[in-house]
Amino acid sequence: MNALIISSLSIALYMVTTLLLGRRFIQAAESPASTRIALISLGLGAAILHIGVVYHSVFTATGINLGFYSAASLVMALVTLLMLLAAIKQPIENLGILILPVAAIALLLDNISDAQHILSNQYSGQLELHIILSLFAYSLLTIAALQSILLAIQDHQLRHKHPGGFMRVLPPMQVMESLLFQMIALGFILLSLALITGFIFLQDIFAQHLVHKSVLSIIAWFVFAILLLGRWQAGWRGRTAIRWTLGGFVTLLLAYFGSKLVLEIILT
Repeated sequence: MNALIISSLSIALYMVTTLLLGRRFIQAAESPASTRIALISLGLGAAILHIGVVYHSVFTATGINLGFYSAASLVMALVTLLMLLAAIKQPIENLGILILPVAAIALLLDNISDAQHILSNQYSGQLELHIILSLFAYSLLTIAALQSILLAIQDHQLRHKHPGGFMRVLPPMQVMESLLFQMIALGFILLSLALITGFIFLQDIFAQHLVHKSVLSIIAWFVFAILLLGRWQAGWRGRTAIRWTLGGFVTLLLAYFGSKLVLEIILT
């Protein structure tokens, strides 16, 4: 089937799922299990189609294409897939209201842009391992950042004594925080492995074209390490946890997409 047709179907499913989630969110109604599964399945269908399209865009015959739009599309496909799979057992599907439209836009931009950044096939197996670990780490920490935003809204509602409406469609804060730190811990492990494989497999991780990415990634690693240590030793939670999560995510965002935006889009 033509890639454009598959992309269009994926985008349409993304938007339909977003509208249904948004409608349920505005009505602040608790859905039966069957409705939840139907919404999640609809989103998963869109994500699977998205991954099928972006896989052929990234893994080409000449090498790995990690151009800005293709990389962004791949990351958002993984973010969506991981979030929806987690939502089968954990009540986090409302994150889809934020994630799904961005995934649709990323897929659209990848389709209309012909910009590419091909990495050589040399050492492709080792490089692919490093890239896959990096992408999964980034995807999980992206979900954690969005979860922290919902947690911040929930915290604000509680502090201003507005328990109804928005609050009814979210799990209790203790559950939200527990989910947040589970995501951060797993993302931190994957980020650690990504940095280790970078040091092992890349000839010079601090080469001129990589130094900004490497330094910012290491800074982000320290931010998340301090956050997890603070949680374990001092019981950090609430606003403190939210600030550190968003700080680490923004640093990681600048490490990868900030540098690619400047090098591949603005300067080019």
